[in-house]
Amino acid sequence: MAYTIPESIRTTATAGERLLFQTLKQYLPEDYIVYYEPEVLGRRPDFVIIGPDLGLLVLEVKDYTKGTLLQLNRDEWTIVSKSGEQVTTKSPFKQARENAFHIANVLKKDKNLVHLDGKYQFQLKFPYGYGAVFTRLTQEDFIKNGLYSVMEASFCLTRDEIDPDKEGFSEEHLVEKLVNMFQVPYRLHAPLEKTDIDAIRYHLFPEVRISAEFKKPIPYQDQLLLSLHDIRAMDLHQENLAKQIGDKNRLIRGVAGSGKTLILASRAKMLAKENPDWKILILCYNISLAQSIQQMVTQMMNEPEDLFDLAVEGKVEKSHNVSVRNFHSWLKHELKITEKSIPSILEKLEKKEAILPTYDAILIDEGQDFAGDWLRLVSQLLNPETSSLLLVEDRAQNIYKRKRSYLQDTGLSFQGRSKVLTINYRNTAQVVKFAWDFYRSNSALKNKVVMRDQEGEIIAPQSTKRKGPQPIIIKAETFLHEVAAIGYQIKKLHETKHIPYSEMLVLYRVKNTHKVNYIDTLKRGLEKLHIPTYWLTENNESKRQFNREEETVKISTIDSSKGLDFQVVFIMNIDNMPFALEKDIEREVALLYIGMTRARDYLCLSYSGESAFTTYLEEQSEIKPVAVKQKVSGK
Repeated sequence: MAYTIPESIRTTATAGERLLFQTLKQYLPEDYIVYYEPEVLGRRPDFVIIGPDLGLLVLEVKDYTKGTLLQLNRDEWTIVSKSGEQVTTKSPFKQARENAFHIANVLKKDKNLVHLDGKYQFQLKFPYGYGAVFTRLTQEDFIKNGLYSVMEASFCLTRDEIDPDKEGFSEEHLVEKLVNMFQVPYRLHAPLEKTDIDAIRYHLFPEVRISAEFKKPIPYQDQLLLSLHDIRAMDLHQENLAKQIGDKNRLIRGVAGSGKTLILASRAKMLAKENPDWKILILCYNISLAQSIQQMVTQMMNEPEDLFDLAVEGKVEKSHNVSVRNFHSWLKHELKITEKSIPSILEKLEKKEAILPTYDAILIDEGQDFAGDWLRLVSQLLNPETSSLLLVEDRAQNIYKRKRSYLQDTGLSFQGRSKVLTINYRNTAQVVKFAWDFYRSNSALKNKVVMRDQEGEIIAPQSTKRKGPQPIIIKAETFLHEVAAIGYQIKKLHETKHIPYSEMLVLYRVKNTHKVNYIDTLKRGLEKLHIPTYWLTENNESKRQFNREEETVKISTIDSSKGLDFQVVFIMNIDNMPFALEKDIEREVALLYIGMTRARDYLCLSYSGESAFTTYLEEQSEIKPVAVKQKVSGK
């Protein structure tokens, strides 16, 4: 069964399109991707099929009957429209061919997707084809009416070739017909790799882009070609969800690292593109997360569909209709109110005694952080004609004890309007297992952990196959030794693994006690090793000035790291967790789980004292703490 995007076809599709969609989905191999009506660089072909052993195929679908067709040639067809008028249009074959050439010309600009020498120099290293599907005409109809004289049989699919209920249908014949819709004279000697397919998706569908190492094009034997490396694109499930969220109110529940924020930002971009006159708002609780989402949205909105344009012309900032705010900043600067005044404002809004800004679409990240009154206020300011509210959440990361009833809070029912993301793409399998084992062992909510989709329950994460090193646990003699060990690990990863400082994060629970100023000690220790740092959570201004790409090791509270991720994460001073002054142990469990799941590849936990959490760490049979007692520099 092939993977289809969207997962199901829209209800307004023609009967013929629905038939072809189901046939391709059911009878093509599972590693094939079938796109229905994708927007591809300003065009919208009916179907685009990508197969590792096939290449790329564009299909145009027509529901013509014998009575529809009046005068035909290879380029133009005169038909009778639904309104009974005579209309002259491009032939279906020509439409498919032009769409295929348009796609191929875009992909040929990537030097990693073309032959750089030999007979097919500068041609795609995989074939591309095109054809037309006639859902209401049979092969017999084509023969009787002489249609094969204007369209070659090898480029046509008829009703009896796509309908499994027809006697002449066979899976083998269907695949054979698709394979023969290629005019390129060579065939694939080896299947396309995942990196090739990701590159194709990256170029054709800008909304799936996450990142890539991009360099300006350079001449290659009289050709100007792009060079992209380390391409990261949305997973197919994430892409499907971003494109098929639907209108009105929607809920996405996902585990840590499942790409919730990425999908939210991609959704905002799609809404802005489809509705340029809309006023779109993205809200979250944390200042630092708002800053990170702002940078993500800005990058998405300013990236051209054709990367070649960016390479040649340079980056030009574009204005857009998406604003990103953390909740309290939004209250202060946009609504001119305070959190305490929300109940009275809600009363005035219900009585129509107050006027506040309204929005055509509102997207909320980390929805579990929002209080009921906050959501009621948000829903009051949503355009009732659009009702475009998207909430994304993960109950396992609930650290603010918000009781939740979305129907009561927003007046909107999410039953049948929610999706679940269970796969953790961010972390390695080792990090996912380590973090989830901790949460499951220490959380009082472990009995609410389930694998199915029900509101209010905590979702167990499924890990991707991506592997990495086991987390490191460091048991130090003193906090100074702990800092020295962290500094040593940072330098080692930077110098031997070439990991930039901008991809490293140090998390803390407690800034200082009457005995030790942990942050000052940490910063001095790292400065001695010439490691640049940025204290993200020093104050609100430092949060607003946060630049994810700055070449510094970031230092942050665990609270403010929600929604962020780094290649390397250190969680220090775990002997201060659970924090002595925090009565809610469940919050401490969620915090440490959040901290662990910020790490994409490397996770290091350290302590120099004792607590319930350090006792748990020492009891782990798979990962034993590394004792650190070496002499500290400068002591």
